[in-house]
Amino acid sequence: MEQILEIREGCNTPEQLIKSLPFSRFLKSYKKEFIENLDHRDVRRKNEAIHKVDFIRGVCARDFLKLLENSEIEAGNPLERARNLVRFLDGAFHHFRSSSYSRLVRLQNDVVSTGVETPDSVKDKVTEKATSLSDLILETRRTLLRKVDMEHGVRRSHGLDASPNVTAGEISGHYFNLPADYVALSHVPLTIAADIRTGVDYSTPSNKRAEPFYELDHNPLDLNQFNSEDWVSVPLQVGAWLIVAYLHKSRGSVEMEPGLLNLFPFAHIEDIKQNRRPDGIFIFSDPNAKSDDIGYYWDEESELLVGLVPDRDELKYFGYCKKPILTLHNVLAIRKGELPLHCGCTRYIVRFDEEQGPYIAEMLIKADDMGRIEMEKGSDDTVRPIFFGTETGAFACLDGFSEHAKLLMIGREVGYNKDTGSNARQIVPVTEDTEVMSGNPLDVLLYMNNFELVEHGTSAINAAMSVDEAIEHFRLGERVAAGSTHTHRGAKESSYWANPFPLLRDETETVLHPDLYTQFLKNEALFISSAKTLVERKELYLGVAFSQLMAGVYSENSDADLQRCGYNDRDEVEQLAPARLAEDIIDLIKEIALEKRELAGEHCSEVSITVALVGDSRTGKSETAEKMEGILGLQLV
Repeated sequence: MEQILEIREGCNTPEQLIKSLPFSRFLKSYKKEFIENLDHRDVRRKNEAIHKVDFIRGVCARDFLKLLENSEIEAGNPLERARNLVRFLDGAFHHFRSSSYSRLVRLQNDVVSTGVETPDSVKDKVTEKATSLSDLILETRRTLLRKVDMEHGVRRSHGLDASPNVTAGEISGHYFNLPADYVALSHVPLTIAADIRTGVDYSTPSNKRAEPFYELDHNPLDLNQFNSEDWVSVPLQVGAWLIVAYLHKSRGSVEMEPGLLNLFPFAHIEDIKQNRRPDGIFIFSDPNAKSDDIGYYWDEESELLVGLVPDRDELKYFGYCKKPILTLHNVLAIRKGELPLHCGCTRYIVRFDEEQGPYIAEMLIKADDMGRIEMEKGSDDTVRPIFFGTETGAFACLDGFSEHAKLLMIGREVGYNKDTGSNARQIVPVTEDTEVMSGNPLDVLLYMNNFELVEHGTSAINAAMSVDEAIEHFRLGERVAAGSTHTHRGAKESSYWANPFPLLRDETETVLHPDLYTQFLKNEALFISSAKTLVERKELYLGVAFSQLMAGVYSENSDADLQRCGYNDRDEVEQLAPARLAEDIIDLIKEIALEKRELAGEHCSEVSITVALVGDSRTGKSETAEKMEGILGLQLV
């Protein structure tokens, strides 16, 4: 297992840093990797490689301590050797920033045991530690460069962030109330606060999903061979459920940690203090698992949902973290009687100007990719769909975003596989915990059709259809794929309810998860019954939105069809079509806002309109939301 660098010691001076065990471990690892790289050089450069290897093998921490201690280095060979040492360490410094994976860890048991610390105070301390370590590393580098007279000209410190990839505040895993059969997991410390380095792009062995994450008939987790020192654990609040992710520390696997921290909210420390049991656990990159262990299992006796992904290169992709965790969320939601939705959802605050009419004042994202509907009976005995989200971040595919949108992500992003061409992704925060966790009555539910063309001047929304007709579109779940999964780009496929992880019914209408499917039908029936009442009252709108996002690559659309609908070429569709839909959604929101205000009374100064757009990957959910932000001018360009 290629080791990551875990730093638990505290250092205050360059001398203490050089003397520390983490520095020695990192230097040893860097030397080993450097020598292995030289060993594979062309045979014609063998002589240069041999001499470089001899030099590298002789480098040790004591060399740099002596440099720090010397007030003046003798000219000639001693100075030249000193400069070679500093050049070598400068290479190690840049390797640390760009290619290594480091975790700075601080134990924070006081949060649970004494109550002296709070999650917020721990968060402040974690950030302070990350900043202090980065500053100390930069100070040590500058000092050594100055010692050998190599720090001339312009200093570029502000572009050299030497923070660890993750700085974590941890508590003992024994504070967590795990079932008896899973007590071995208690030996892994729990991360309760973190500061992550952003602006980083990680290369993982795979960059797309191909294998499904379905229900298993056996528990895939074997704890008999579990080594707690090889794992990182992160407790996540995914919707209403507490799900703990355990990530293997090997390279290619542990890189998923900053992505998860940028995507999901932390679990509440109060739940750990109050001895709450987790609802699910997720094991990523288990080296002891077999190939057929990928999937989830409901442990009836422990009342725990277990998800697992084995340690295989083709499964080392962030999508195999995100989708399985959301699958656990959805299974728990269905079992509870709720309806998971593979969707983007935004709550719009509409205010009223008596002269100019309604205007959208705010866009508040409730879900970027997944949410759920809870059926709630009101004081008037009417059952209404209440929408809740899951993620505070977005796992954004960069293919369809404008350069302006990409610029807005800079400084907040954790990226994956930017050099692979298609399906490069970034995880960026898009909303707050409070918005995701709070429920709002659903006003509009639209299925995203990404391949049918709409003539220019015709609305890209059909929200006037009956509930039964609209539901058939959701059940059929048609879309044209972008090639980010096993379906090739431009091919049309169907996924029941846009694949609310796990897929409940395939394209041949074969039921894949019978018990879960039966419960889903019951939940769906309750929603349909409620929707018919609310649609009749004009309190809910159901239908289809035509994003046309993939209409340009869909072979059934001819060039003549594209021109008739106002597009000059196929590439133009992907950029222009979501803007057309965005304009039509804005108009619909304002119309509904006026109706809602009329029901509430003329004194009402603002209303909230919650719109969910259901669709699988690349159906235009994020792209349409981006266009709406640009049209409404809610961010400074």
